Amino acid sequence: MTSVDPRRMANAIRFLSMDAIERAGEGHPGTPLGAADIVTALFTRHLKFNAADPLWFDRDRFVQSNGHGSMLIYSLLHLAGYAKMTLEEIKRFRVLGSHCAGHPEIDQACGIEVTTGLLGQGIANAAGMALAEAFLNSRFGDGIVDHHTYALVGDGCLQEGVGQEVISLAGHLRLGKLVFLWDDNRITDDGAIDLALSDDMPARFRASHWHVQEVDGHDIGAVASAIAAAKRDPRPSMIACTTAIGRGLPHEATRAAHSARLFKEHTDAARRTLDWPHPPFETPADVLQAWRDAGRRAVPEHAAWQARVAALPPEKRREFDRLREGRLPDGWKDALATYKRRAAESGHSDHGYKISGDIADLLAEAIPEMLSGAPDLEGATLHKRGLPAFTADDRAGRYVHYGVREHVMGSMLNGMAAHGGVVPSGITYLVFSDYERPAIRMAALMGLPVKFVFSHDSIGIGTNGPTHQPVEFLAALRAIPNLLVLRPADAVEAAECWEIAMEHRSGPVALVFSRQPLEAARRDTDTNRCRRGAYVLAKAEGGPRRATLLATGSEVAIALEARALLQAGGIPTAVVSMPCWELFERQDAAYRAQVIDRGTARVAVEAAVRQGWDRWIGEDGGFVGMDGFGASGPAPDLYAHFGITAARVAAQVRERL
Repeated sequence: MTSVDPRRMANAIRFLSMDAIERAGEGHPGTPLGAADIVTALFTRHLKFNAADPLWFDRDRFVQSNGHGSMLIYSLLHLAGYAKMTLEEIKRFRVLGSHCAGHPEIDQACGIEVTTGLLGQGIANAAGMALAEAFLNSRFGDGIVDHHTYALVGDGCLQEGVGQEVISLAGHLRLGKLVFLWDDNRITDDGAIDLALSDDMPARFRASHWHVQEVDGHDIGAVASAIAAAKRDPRPSMIACTTAIGRGLPHEATRAAHSARLFKEHTDAARRTLDWPHPPFETPADVLQAWRDAGRRAVPEHAAWQARVAALPPEKRREFDRLREGRLPDGWKDALATYKRRAAESGHSDHGYKISGDIADLLAEAIPEMLSGAPDLEGATLHKRGLPAFTADDRAGRYVHYGVREHVMGSMLNGMAAHGGVVPSGITYLVFSDYERPAIRMAALMGLPVKFVFSHDSIGIGTNGPTHQPVEFLAALRAIPNLLVLRPADAVEAAECWEIAMEHRSGPVALVFSRQPLEAARRDTDTNRCRRGAYVLAKAEGGPRRATLLATGSEVAIALEARALLQAGGIPTAVVSMPCWELFERQDAAYRAQVIDRGTARVAVEAAVRQGWDRWIGEDGGFVGMDGFGASGPAPDLYAHFGITAARVAAQVRERL
């Protein structure tokens, strides 16, 4: 490796960053200037990566959790030789279409592991990556899967509530290959850290059984030595790196260094202070060569790893290739098909969450990389079944007990999906989905194939009362772009929705199940009718269709009962099951028109608020559901109390005829 003072290598990060920020007219210079020495120590002496093969499966993962300081990672990736991160891209910081967006956006071929910027999400993603590595290491051994996950962490990440959830759970699970590098600069956007925080941060980590070290974050050798010690310790590690935010600026170590606009006089002053006599966007040849050498430092290790993979026994090699390519095993659908057929033949009825648990159990047996878990709701959701727990002592376990930590569960699922090699899923009550919402949104934004499973989806939860009865949550989930929301009506639809969820690779899914029993509605099993999002479940009889009833989930049974009343009264009525609006929206206009039949009286029934339904029933369509919060009482009494009944559905049809 070219011998260059590492401080000059760190300064190359600083000046590429500040030049890009000055050109853009905005950005956050504090982090890239303050933390440049930390990441120089990591990337030049420890991080296992090959810039020529960014997708190397056994690479170390690096997450810049404090994503507002994004020019740090962009400068790093350019200097280290990632082909997609050119100097022109650096110059186009914050320009539409540039790889250098305002906050890092997932592009693993470019070296960006996950999208960050919502503080706390990145460190939770990193914990998920570390868990996925530990699980895969238990299957394939150190020679094939053996890498660390590093996260650069800001004060904001540790102040967000999810930060404490990460600290607690990662310490409990002893995720020993997880290393946090805390940029301890004592400044926030509002000013000095003590405006709102007086915690002993290292003590917080020690209390949760982390290995903790404290170093001068501008001493590259000291940071490198601390990372080496962290790698030797079996506990997760936090290295508190004391730094000056905006290092080199005239206003370093102040609030203004965090995100105040940079002007030429500031960058000129920094060049004098740090002895950098080079024009904007120019990196001296010897410094650039030293960085490019760092980007190739692990090439021999990469080659040795490829040789070990090639030498695996054929069956194990095929399995490893399948996992890293994200392919499900052959025949995984067979158990689903058998389940669906038997459910249809027997008219199977059971509580929605139990049906989902039965199906998930079959899938877990067929898909050995499928991981599940819940936030202290194992008994209430019944998705663990025979899965062993993932623990500090058993890395082969496939069920994660998250404790009462929904937020970190969602964010860790995202990290597992981003890592690859596993199929992550997690279940909680639908009313708790708001605790996961930032993670669900980020999964959708990143296009990660996470399976978010929800139970107890309506007033049907009963006597637990309105605090636990979600009425607005379906609408809230449906508002998230690139999220499939699947609410099946019975066991057959549940199997079809799980099949859709497992096949879906371009984004997350929300599988939503009832607490109360789902009555059998489907007897045909030849095709997956849920794939189209909505379909005519029961056709109108006795003449041209005059009424259309639309429903999802447990309310499909009410629609079928209402249809019987209307048919008996001489009104030809069809029932449309709509398990997934998003898939229905993707169908051609002719199919949608055929299913909805806008020339008929349309009434929707769903034990939730009306929001969103007008698209399908029209402004003057009827809706039977909720217009406020629920109440405490047995589920049948609540449905009657709020008028979610077949008689009311039929009455609304008659009013419109």
